[in-house]
Amino acid sequence: MVPLSFLPTLNALLNSTSAVLLVTGYFFIRRKRVAAHKACMVSAFVVSVFFLASYVYYHAHHGSTPFPGQGWVRAVYFAILVPHVILAAAILPLALVTLYRAWKKDFERHRRLARWTLPLWLFVSVSGVVIYWMLYHLP
Repeated sequence: MVPLSFLPTLNALLNSTSAVLLVTGYFFIRRKRVAAHKACMVSAFVVSVFFLASYVYYHAHHGSTPFPGQGWVRAVYFAILVPHVILAAAILPLALVTLYRAWKKDFERHRRLARWTLPLWLFVSVSGVVIYWMLYHLP
């Protein structure tokens, strides 16, 4: 069993992994490597589902962690946190619909939605890692 105190680090690792898979999947589709693209994007979704489960478990058992910083860094933290939270709520349905359209081979509509889903999902993954770093590793 993973200790509760390790879950924020695990969550950051899962977010990082998701970001790498998203970028890799993007590069694969730009090179017309459809099978590799599919593998990366499905893997990114699975990793994100594990992240979500771990995140919900952690916050159900630990609660929220207040930001310890003061001054300008506090403003920067909240400037990253607010769009992160808003977009994180939107990513699950966006990712599900994007994946569903690919699964149904509706590639035109898949591409149109993926143009929005990818950068937003990538922002959520990367900003999640930044938020983790700011919460747990700022002096």
